[in-house]
Amino acid sequence: MEKVAIAFVVGGLLCVIAQLVVDLAETNPANVMVLSVSVGAVLSGLGIYGPLAKFAGAGASIPLTGFGHSLVQGMLEDAGLTGLAGILSGGLRATAIGLTTAILFGCLMAVVSNPKG
Repeated sequence: MEKVAIAFVVGGLLCVIAQLVVDLAETNPANVMVLSVSVGAVLSGLGIYGPLAKFAGAGASIPLTGFGHSLVQGMLEDAGLTGLAGILSGGLRATAIGLTTAILFGCLMAVVSNPKG
């Protein structure tokens, strides 16, 4: 199977799982976002998510579970280099571009939108 197809299938399955949780648990999308990041972090810590991310590429690294994986991997890398301080700084270093983008686009939307209420 071609790498793009694998990424598409794995990413799609992760999205289907998240949508099923929203629908069947009758929860809101914000809870599912936190759950997805947390599941990705736990699976990364257990050594399960790394092989999936390597196998599926962007299909596993772009969804929110991949964000949790990046957080944990950054923490583990920096903890090995600098000790306890690395646990605090590693996750931020590893996900800096995603966090910066979210903040910038959030600010941009706040400036250009006209919220009601």
